[in-house]
Formats: sequence, C-alpha cells, structure tokens
Amino acid sequence: MDMPIPNAAIVACKSAIVARLRSVLPADAVISDPAETRAYECDALTAYRCAPLVVVLPRTTAEVAAVLGICHEEQVPVVPRGSGTSLAGGALPTADCVILGVSRMNAVLETDYDNRFIRVQSGRTNLSVTGAIEADGWFYAPDPSSQLACAIAGNIAMNSGGAHCLKYGVTTNNLLGVTLVQMDGTVVEVGGPWLDSGGIDLLGVICGSEGQLGVVTEATLRILPKPEGARPVLVGFNSNEVAGTCVSDIIKAGILPVAIEFMDRPCIRATEAFAKAGYPDCEALLIIEVEGSPSEIAEQLSRIKAIAMTHNPVEFREAADEDQAKRIWLGRKSSFGAMGQINDYMCLDGTIPVSALPYVLRRIGEMSAACGLDVGNVFHAGDGNMHPLILFDANKPGDLERCEAFGADILKLCVEVGGCLTGEHGVGIEKRDLMAVQFNPVDLEAQLRVKDVFDPAWLLNPAKVFPLDVTAGRRAG
Repeated sequence: MDMPIPNAAIVACKSAIVARLRSVLPADAVISDPAETRAYECDALTAYRCAPLVVVLPRTTAEVAAVLGICHEEQVPVVPRGSGTSLAGGALPTADCVILGVSRMNAVLETDYDNRFIRVQSGRTNLSVTGAIEADGWFYAPDPSSQLACAIAGNIAMNSGGAHCLKYGVTTNNLLGVTLVQMDGTVVEVGGPWLDSGGIDLLGVICGSEGQLGVVTEATLRILPKPEGARPVLVGFNSNEVAGTCVSDIIKAGILPVAIEFMDRPCIRATEAFAKAGYPDCEALLIIEVEGSPSEIAEQLSRIKAIAMTHNPVEFREAADEDQAKRIWLGRKSSFGAMGQINDYMCLDGTIPVSALPYVLRRIGEMSAACGLDVGNVFHAGDGNMHPLILFDANKPGDLERCEAFGADILKLCVEVGGCLTGEHGVGIEKRDLMAVQFNPVDLEAQLRVKDVFDPAWLLNPAKVFPLDVTAGRRAG
C-alpha cells in the first residue's frame, strides 16, 4: 500500500516541533521517544505500520486547538485518532505526522433526559455512553461490534453503525451536534441539542469525513428510552443463498426488526470453538431481534417465523429468557475474535441492496473457490452492510497481496449490484484506490473541493480516502 514520501524537512525539525508542542501541553501529553511512538504505528488494519513523528494526547478542546495551531504554522500533517480500532487504516500515520489522540478526552459533560440528549467528550467509548445513562432507563443506539473499545470520535469519523442500525440508524442518525477544531486551531460549534438545526447541513458533511475536515472534541448525541422488552430468535439454514433470501423476504414484508445478523459456517464453527454459544452446525444462521411490548414482540415473531418456515430452516430457536437471549448474541459478538484465533484475516466492509444478498453471497463463494482463499461471512444483513472475512496466512509470501486483490473484487461486486464501498469502516487507505470504481472524476472533484474549504493546506489525514495520484497537487501545495 503506497503512502506519501515523508517530508524530510519536517522530520529534520522534530526537536523544534516537539518543543513547541510541549509548551502548550502537559509533560505527559507529548510522546516523542521512538520506542513509545511505536504503540501508535497502526490501527486495527495491522498489515501496514509506520511510527509517527510524535504523538499528542490532549485533554481539552483548548489543548487540541493549540496543537493544531502549531501544526498549521509548521505545516505538519496531523492524523486524528480515537481508540485505534479502524479496520480501514484510517489512523495509519506517516513518519512526518503528528498523531492527535483523543482517548484522554472521555468525560460526560451534560445529560438532559427532558430533551433526550447527552453531551460527551469525543474520546469516550461507545459502550460507556449507554453505561452513563442506562441506570435511568436510557441508551445510545449505535452499537458497533467494537463498542467496548471504539471511541465516539471514530464513530463520527466513519459513521459507524452496528447490529441495531436497521431500526435506529447509524451514527449520523443519532448525532445532534459537535465541537469541531479546524486545522488552523479555530473552534466551531456545528448543530446542537435539537433534531434539526437551521442552515446548511454541515453536520452531515462532518459525520463520515474520516478526520479530514477537523478534529471533533465534543459530541451531542441523541439518547432513547429503553424499549419495554426485546427478544432474539436464531434461524439456521443449509444454504447461504436461502438465508439471504429469507432476509430479503422479511424486509419486503414491511417488518422492521431491531436487528438481522448473518453468519456462515466458517464463522459458526470458529465461534462455537471460541465462545460455545450453542449454535447449530449449519451453512448459515440469522439472528433476528424484535422489541416492544409483549404483544408487539409476539406479533412480529409470528410473522417472521411464518416467513422463515417457507425456506425450510434446519432450526428456529426463540429465546425463552434473558440468559438464552444473551447466548444467542454471544457468538455474534465474539465472531471477530473467534476468527482471529484460527487465521489471519482481512475484514471487509461493503454495502449492497438487501435484494442482492442471495446473488452476492453466491458470487463470493464462487470467487473464493477460484482464488483459493476461504471467506467467512458475518454482517448486518438487515441493511445490507456486509463484512466478509478473507482468511490468509500473513507469513506466506504473496498471500496478503492475493487477499487484497480478492477483497478489491468483492468491493467492486458491491458497487456493481448498486451498493457502495463502505458502510461503517470508512475508506481509509484500504479502499482509497477503489474510489474511482464508485465515483467518476467529476464526483471526486466535488468531494475534494469540500476538503479544500475546511483544510486548504491538506494537512488533516491527507493520505486517506482519495487516490494519491488524484490528490498529489493539493498535498504538495
């Protein structure tokens, strides 16, 4: 994966840059020792590594503004970093950049149940947002699989979703406002504690911008009362395509479960060995969860069961109590860790129309056989957000390159059937060179001009999202 050649002049001025950063930050907030900066040499896309010039860990918006002001004056690139869980290389550094991590900015700043919002610093983890309000009967809806570790800053950068996005939407549907620090250190407030702010929807531009427009230091999030009840069912099938057709039929019937998750046999077997959730040994399974009052749950599950039975499932298991519900979800929540125990893998992220699920699953199987690399499928089936896991051997010469080429073909397939390159992981460096598959030059230029407005010098995460040959002139300026 190509990255820009580091600016030798910036690297040569490291001592002076570090001294300026230390002048505006506490001593423990600047990490410049090469041995210590290696902890930040990659994110969850671990195939590529590069230690940054220096790492800063501010605690306040004012400190972030001071850091960016200095970097702007020195013309030093800045890579914002949440918790480092990005699977697309969104926080991969360059040797001449400053990593700006927000992990120490984790406070709850305001909670307002009457107006249904919570305001937090952006380094707070996703799960701990709900943790701060659940005792009062509230929750924050987006729930990425990495929610125990991932930060709200990263969720906003990548517009993350999660298992329950089918009903509640992804981050952009639950984000009300942000405090954004621009590259020159200017602090701006966008949106606020209301459902729709006036004027241009800049919040919609910022959410999903992958740290290219500014650094989000605070976020105002929509919170919801906990539902009266919820119940999952597990449905097993002897065909991936049949499982995909079942999903499509449920959506076509106008039923809106809170979640529909898909796992295939490789993931099922790995998960069983790892978490022992009690899943059936079948080709594919769906986890479908509904919520509401007891009568609403019963009515929805009755309709779902009727649809599922037309596809001859090998098992239809309804959770009878809370313990059984947790066990149904246990395997799904453990799937990525389980797969990591049996193989190196690359986790993709593409989105397709739900109606295309059967065809895409069949094609992935055919492509896997032709390529000679196995694939485990686990994804948010309800909204078509796929996460194929391509298994490879990182120690075998050429396997990584073969895996990347196979992954590119899968993502091209997603675009071919009317989908897009990413649902929640972002573009980062992983899909950067595939942007031309989805967007023509005019489309790309429009996106580049947005960044020109927010970051004219192209110093914020400049090597991500767009093909390097397309941005070369802007980054050199």
